[in-house]
Formats: sequence, structure tokens, C-alpha cells
Amino acid sequence: MTFNDYPEYTPEQMEQHIKNIKAEGFRTLDRKAALSLVLSCIDLTTLEGADTHEKVIMMCKKAMMFSPNTAAVCVYPPFVATAKETLKGSGVHVAAVAGAFPSGQSPIHVKVAEVEWTAKQGADEIDMVISRGTFLEGRYDVVSEEIAAIKKVCGDAHLKVILETGELQTSANIRKASELAILAGGNFIKTSTGKIPVAATEFAAVVMLETIKEYYEKTGIMIGFKPAGGISEPDVALGFLLLVDRILGEKWLNNTWLRFGASRLADKLVAELNS
Repeated sequence: MTFNDYPEYTPEQMEQHIKNIKAEGFRTLDRKAALSLVLSCIDLTTLEGADTHEKVIMMCKKAMMFSPNTAAVCVYPPFVATAKETLKGSGVHVAAVAGAFPSGQSPIHVKVAEVEWTAKQGADEIDMVISRGTFLEGRYDVVSEEIAAIKKVCGDAHLKVILETGELQTSANIRKASELAILAGGNFIKTSTGKIPVAATEFAAVVMLETIKEYYEKTGIMIGFKPAGGISEPDVALGFLLLVDRILGEKWLNNTWLRFGASRLADKLVAELNS
């Protein structure tokens, strides 16, 4: 399919567009229900060079302590088997970043090999990142081919495609990357790695959500959305949730189609829910 032309928003124009979208508030959710929904959609994440199996085990146990449980834990590939064993029978999924995360700067055969190995370790979900340098050079066919090649070796694992929107910057670039990711087989599109200063923004979210909406209206196929990076406060998370509610609607208000990448958010949500 082909997408419609998309407007090139300035920051000021997008700020007004966001205000207009959010003006009427949530369709049905009150604050407590919205906070509980966000908690259930979290991919509880640790992606540090100092990660250990013990740290991952503790995070998995934490994910299962919450009520509701978080949707998944997200780890580096060497910890997938440990997470899978710890979470066995819990319903919490194991997501793993793979494919030269976070830079995307490796040959495609290396990326594919890492993703294939990670999927075989038992990952339920793969979070890959596009080659932003290749994208910014205008070699869109290469970006698309890489996503498709990675999707092919995911097996039963769902593929989340990270755009790293802070490096793409413009609405035109974010729109194009969203289109490529969806058409090449991504099950989700995700804002950010969390490894650069500009992570998830409402600007990027609106462009991505409106792309998902158009694809759904033309094909009937749902694509998931994951804002990630820098989302540590409940009100920030609720801002993203409100955009999903107003742009995509109730079908997306569950952890099958919506995730939040976060490491500090869950504790704050629970504190408010229990207050």
C-alpha cells in the first residue's frame, strides 16, 4: 500500500496540534484506571553494561510483584534464558534488544545472527533499532530490507522497530521511518532506545500514531506503539496514553498493542495507586 502525504509540522504547529488532540481528555478512563493501565503496559527495562544475571532475576521478580503485573521485562540477549526461566508461568513476556542495539551500526549479517540467536534463547519479543545513518543518507530500500531480514529470523517473536526519533528530528523523517518499519513487517513501532538525550516525545508519538491509524484504516491491520526513554513520571506517561486514546481509540488500550519502556516509572505508579 501507499501512504497519504503527511504535513511537515514545525514544533509550534505540532504543539498546537497536540493541544487540539488532547483537549477533550480521556474517552472513558479516570485517572486511577489510566494509571493501572499504564502499569500493565510497562516493559520493565534494564539495559546497562553492568547488568548481571542476579540483577535480571531481581527485576523479573519485581515485575511479578506488581498488581497488575507489568507486560514484559526487557533485557540484553545474554539474559533472555535467565529471564525466561524466572518468569515461567507468570504471563510476563521477555523482550530483548538485539540487532546492534543501540547504534544499529553493524553489518546486516551480524544483526541477523544476533536476532536469530536471541529468538532461539526464548525471547517473546525483539526490539531492534533501524540504521539511522543509512536512513539519513536516503537509502530507504536498505533500511526496509534490513528490517525485513530481521523479521524473517524472529520466529514467533514479535518485532518492535525502534526509530530513534530524537536523531530523525523532523516529522517528515519520523513519518517515513514509521512507514518503512510497518511495511517491512514490524509488529510495533517504538520511539527510542533511551540511550540519547532526546528520547520519547509527544511530537514523535503523534506522527507515529497517525501513521498507525492510516495503516489500520487502509488495511485493517493493527500495529502496536511503544514510547520509551525518559518516561519516569506518571503524568508524562498519561500524556502519551491520552494521545493513544484520542488518535487510535479503545482497541489499543491494552498491553497487546501498547507498551511503555521504563525502568523507574512502575514504582511511582504503584505509589500513587496505593495512596
